Amino acid sequence: MKNSYSIFTVLTFFVFSFSAHAQDFLYGDPLPDAPELSARGDYQVGVRTMNLVHEGQIDILNSKEGNDPLYDRPLTVEIWYPADLAADTNASVVYEEVMGMKGDSLRPLVPFTFKGRAMRDAKPVSKNGAFPLVVVSHGYVGSRYLMTYLTENLASKGYVVVSIDHTDSTYRDANAFQSTLLNRALDIRFVLNEMEALGKSSSSDALKGLIDANNTAIMGYSMGGFGVLNVAGAGYSDAFAGFTVGMTGGSKAIGIHSASNPEYQKMVDPRIKAVVAFAPWGMERAVWDAEGLKGLKTPTLFIAGSQDDISGYEKGIKAIYQGAVNADRYLLTYMGARHNVAPNPPPAESLQPGLHIDEYYRYADSTWDQRKINNVNQHFVTAFIGTHLKQKDYAKYLDIQEDSNEKNWEGFKPRSSTGMELLHATAKE
Repeated sequence: MKNSYSIFTVLTFFVFSFSAHAQDFLYGDPLPDAPELSARGDYQVGVRTMNLVHEGQIDILNSKEGNDPLYDRPLTVEIWYPADLAADTNASVVYEEVMGMKGDSLRPLVPFTFKGRAMRDAKPVSKNGAFPLVVVSHGYVGSRYLMTYLTENLASKGYVVVSIDHTDSTYRDANAFQSTLLNRALDIRFVLNEMEALGKSSSSDALKGLIDANNTAIMGYSMGGFGVLNVAGAGYSDAFAGFTVGMTGGSKAIGIHSASNPEYQKMVDPRIKAVVAFAPWGMERAVWDAEGLKGLKTPTLFIAGSQDDISGYEKGIKAIYQGAVNADRYLLTYMGARHNVAPNPPPAESLQPGLHIDEYYRYADSTWDQRKINNVNQHFVTAFIGTHLKQKDYAKYLDIQEDSNEKNWEGFKPRSSTGMELLHATAKE
């Protein structure tokens, strides 16, 4: 009995210790088989919240008979940046989030929190010059905290990262879809401009001198992908613009983003040097045609699941990749994955009995471990935007031969690079 008691005590201690260690694992931390470039960088990370107002915007939810009233559009953003903290500082932050969806009686809003590795309102670094900017756009519905595993990771590598809460498109304020269709591209452009202003030498903000907005990547998931592709030059089709007139009280406002609009190509922003589009929505809904996709000339990394049942794969995301013939582009595909190739892992609260399964499937993939997807995303996004924003030589990580799963991909641990495909196509122009 004495020996049995001792064994039980040891096992109990082991299980408790393992559980405690597991609880210390935060979103974005490397799994044992995480690829090389997924590791965090050398900088400690600060984080802050800002409330912005985009004045004089079309209030498309109240458009009637082609009359577009105006309003001042509020936008909350979260900013991660390299911080002036001692290297051994145990930086920690608590993010406040909700599950559910406003107005859905089956999915009431449920508050929850989760931890990150950043310090709230920390002093920015001051001796390393300006850092490239990354603008992040979430899906419908979503929030600015949907991809903290990636936003924190990139800030630790010397980027200023700003993630947008798109009004009318978050868990807390979900509204009719036409607001998302119109405002995605407008929100992204506005936030980029606001971040440039914060970083100017004449600014009085703490981020003064820290932001190199002339060296920007824009990154979006689902409806965020819809938005970033348009900002980068993929103008919408006339068929899509015409369809939206009927759903917006006769408003033609979305047509300003159409490829046929002579003013549209003037909006393409030379400050944007790279695009990352996670599961971009729209191709299966005729959002783009061949001519519109030709307008995308900025280097682009597409990330998709081969079984995406929201954006579609063969006729959706892969079709965008194939049609964007004037952009140097990559397509990373998680074979067997569905739509959720971008979010954080499911929060523990989503596992509670009685909750709608969509609280879990806002984040989880039915085939892949979300933590594995997160680590692989960190690796390839680091290689891709590092190439275009920092001129680093990451070619060996991106030059993956097609049908190469019989080999270990560069930067991956042995036997860990299966189940994926990375395609590359160069620009025709």
